Amino acid sequence: MTTYREAVREAMRSAMEADERVFLMGEDVGAYGGGHGVSLGLLEQFGPERVRDAPLSENGFVGAGIGAALGGLRPIVEIMTVNFSLLALDQVLNTAATLLHMSGGQVNVPLVIRMTTGGGRQLAAQHSHSLENYYAHIPGLKVVSAATVEDARWMLAPALDDPDPVVIFEHGTLYNTEGEPGEGPVDLTSAALRRNGSDVSIITYGGSLGVCLEAAEKLATDGVEADVLDLRALRPLDVGAVAESVTRTRRAVVVDEGWRSVGIAAEVMALIQEQAFYELDAPVQRVCTLEVPLPYPRHLEQAALPSSERVIEAVHETLGRA
Repeated sequence: MTTYREAVREAMRSAMEADERVFLMGEDVGAYGGGHGVSLGLLEQFGPERVRDAPLSENGFVGAGIGAALGGLRPIVEIMTVNFSLLALDQVLNTAATLLHMSGGQVNVPLVIRMTTGGGRQLAAQHSHSLENYYAHIPGLKVVSAATVEDARWMLAPALDDPDPVVIFEHGTLYNTEGEPGEGPVDLTSAALRRNGSDVSIITYGGSLGVCLEAAEKLATDGVEADVLDLRALRPLDVGAVAESVTRTRRAVVVDEGWRSVGIAAEVMALIQEQAFYELDAPVQRVCTLEVPLPYPRHLEQAALPSSERVIEAVHETLGRA
């Protein structure tokens, strides 16, 4: 048994022990141990050349990571929160994601970017949003979301092995959760079925997985058995797994901590419409964060985020019980 935080740390430690080209870079990742305590102890073990504190300049140190990757290294770049990552979006979109295509396939960018996402910690609007869809929109990137301790432990190695840039999202509420680290490896292109059911598919990812599993357990006491599908890979989406689940249950609710408009949930709903429309017995429902900047007060923040109660309500809607 280990925590999500320790699982990420062990993944980095293992990668750095196995390959001298791997190094970590980001704000406070060295002496402070990372904004979320993920890299505690790595500076002492690997030294300042391989655990490098960066200034408050996301565009600068992501660009430096791209340069290091082009030079043959395997950088892990940590961004403290997804809101701050927008400052580096130019480097991610216009450089990391495009160089392979612009060079006619001659230049790969083997860069891994880890970043924290999500609300639920009373950190207010500038530290709490879920912007995974911004990155999943970009061709040239692989985008994954670790919802379990096992995924937190085992996503990094295949991401570092990938010749192209990979973005790993870690939900901030998960760092203290405990679980079995498993033995890996994790496939960065496949969804994971976390619960079997026959009445409805609840499709989600990241920090919302726990909310959906809680809702599924409550629904079971009322005789409703739900599939809970963890998308895990946000780009590319595992379209086959989504279609297979919906074909079995004939009903679907998509749960996404991002905002409702133009988000991951909207993309999954479109895929269901394209791939499994004739299998559906009811319109697909979605549960997303309300379209407001995330409030600081706990009761308002919780009201804005997806909850098990809202998921259950959406399931009842698709079952015609509302």
